[in-house]
Amino acid sequence: MYVAVKGGERAIENAHRLLAHERRGDRDVPELSLPQISEQLSLGVDRVMTEGSLYDRELAALAIKQARGDLIEAIFLVRAFRATLPRFGATEPVDTGAMQVRRRISSTFKDIPGGQILGPTFDYTHRLLDPQLAGGFSPETPAVGEASATATPRVTDILGRDGLIEPSPAADADAPVGDLTREPLNFPADRDLRLQNLARADEGFLLALGYSSQRGYGRNHPFAGEIRFGEVEVEFMAEDAGFAVPLGSIALTECQMVNQFKGSATEAPCFTRGYGLAFGQSERKTMSMALVDRSLRARELGEEVIAPGQDEEFVMSHSDNVQATGFVEHLKLPHYVDFQSELGLLRKLRQEFAEANEAPQMQEAAE
Repeated sequence: MYVAVKGGERAIENAHRLLAHERRGDRDVPELSLPQISEQLSLGVDRVMTEGSLYDRELAALAIKQARGDLIEAIFLVRAFRATLPRFGATEPVDTGAMQVRRRISSTFKDIPGGQILGPTFDYTHRLLDPQLAGGFSPETPAVGEASATATPRVTDILGRDGLIEPSPAADADAPVGDLTREPLNFPADRDLRLQNLARADEGFLLALGYSSQRGYGRNHPFAGEIRFGEVEVEFMAEDAGFAVPLGSIALTECQMVNQFKGSATEAPCFTRGYGLAFGQSERKTMSMALVDRSLRARELGEEVIAPGQDEEFVMSHSDNVQATGFVEHLKLPHYVDFQSELGLLRKLRQEFAEANEAPQMQEAAE
């Protein structure tokens, strides 16, 4: 046993050295720098920050480099690092209504106060590979506009003034807010915990659930009321000063979905809300999040729960890619004793099966 343990340790050390060698790749190719990853693979960095629950572009870029581009592994690294950090308190709620908007679109109204701002997006590209990028060619950089300082009221506020959409829940500064990073998940979960779970959830998992809701598995008929991306200021209440002080700005994407609702015996028909918020430019994530958020409100709105996307326990228990990765990939670890036990049981059952079938055959032969 001692030899096996030592041999395993040496193998693992060698595997680590080999991993470092493979990570670096061909030494004739210049090594990637963290600024290159942060600036040129920005959407991957945004995803790692969002699902890793830590807004730090440099650390997210480092995690992507260390993980060889495996975003889920990078998310795992960021979460592990986050768990070592001290916590000084909670910031004030960010005001996305005061966002310095870089992109803002709505599919519900063409002309909205503040206008549609297309911003940086793949939406209108032809999805054709650009060979110029392979050669390192950089086209002439267009002038980059500043973030819009024009007032951009939310589209849902327009509907709200006419009473056509459910009111947004009033904020209660004294109400406790759950924290999934420090407390275990319990059911039933309030919406604050559901939204936290969805923000940290795997983007692909949410995308599939959101897609399923659009195809009829959950009675979800959405409209993209508004998607906005830009900079918001973060403030922290300084007890000594007696007022909130700004800490800096972060980039956020917010999505508000507008969904149909037929009403009930006590509620007039109106639109309902689905909400998504994520770090950086994360439109697919926030849209999927908003779709699933609305699906998870089925019981609250008196709707029948008939689809996976409406099942709170199913969604929240399986959305975390770090937990899912650990449970799936642990199958790569040695299970020699377990398998030998299963193998012995299988052989015993097959022997009993053979003996049970052998007796009638011998009796028939004797007759």
